[in-house]
Amino acid sequence: MTKYGYVRVSSKEQHEDRQVLSMLEEGVLEKNIYIEKMSGKDFNRPVYQNLLSTLSEGDLLCIKSIDRLGRNYYEIIEQWQNITKEIKANIYIIDLPILDTRQDRDLINTLINDIILYVLSYVADNEREMIRQRQKEGIEAARSKGVHLGRPRLDLPPGFDKVKDEWLHKEISLNEASRRLNMSSTSFRRYAKLYK
Repeated sequence: MTKYGYVRVSSKEQHEDRQVLSMLEEGVLEKNIYIEKMSGKDFNRPVYQNLLSTLSEGDLLCIKSIDRLGRNYYEIIEQWQNITKEIKANIYIIDLPILDTRQDRDLINTLINDIILYVLSYVADNEREMIRQRQKEGIEAARSKGVHLGRPRLDLPPGFDKVKDEWLHKEISLNEASRRLNMSSTSFRRYAKLYK
């Protein structure tokens, strides 16, 4: 039996140290800790897929919490079944020791594990939806206050309106307009259409 650890953070700015430390405390060798910096919205993650291909029957997969495995309810259940039933490896959720498939596999323990797994998977998926909703509300609130989101607006060069009008009336070419304003032709065209 080999112990493996799966560590996931959603972005490059987040740190995996806390999860890695938990794996080491569980006796997972550093070389067997798989670290991924990707969203948990689905399981199309290269490091995770590599880990799956490494797992064998009887191995143990340690994960800090169920949301580190993923945040899609149906896919978490599917992956759990794949690991425990198809590969026949065990899973241990460190933050919730009751979710440990190494324990007795009698009907009651299996039922309790399944119920807890379903509830926690639902919570992880629901949290992802709440994050999306909060982002959407934040964007709408910022826009209502006139905050510009996205790329910063380009300060248009002096004489832009005059050159734009000449170009729109086909008095000068696109190349001539962009040369006069010292802009790329792509930028000039985009802003000319934006500020018609």
